[in-house]
Amino acid sequence: MRRLLASTFFLAWLGVLCLPQQAEAKKEGFNPGACSFGGKRLYGKVKVVDTFPDIRVKVVKTFPDLNVKVVDTFPDSCGRWKMVDTFPDFTVKFVDTFPDVQIRYVDTFPGVP
Repeated sequence: MRRLLASTFFLAWLGVLCLPQQAEAKKEGFNPGACSFGGKRLYGKVKVVDTFPDIRVKVVKTFPDLNVKVVDTFPDSCGRWKMVDTFPDFTVKFVDTFPDVQIRYVDTFPGVP
């Protein structure tokens, strides 16, 4: 009986230790289902910066990770970005090498292709 109780306690403890690692693994990288990168949603108010960006972005013409439409109002769905100078939801830096996310600017159908 003690052995069963000890093994049950050990397995429960092991499960508790593994939960934070799984949550961290889900936060890393581009997540097309949630339209996010590293826990940051990829829509809303965006500020372009030169240093310490939340996301490094490369603009491409083919095979993007995300289609982006720049809007003036209601950036409330995946791929809709409103460019701002103050109070951004996230910051981006445009790069040519080693991007986190590749985007393509579109006029229609923003979001994950």
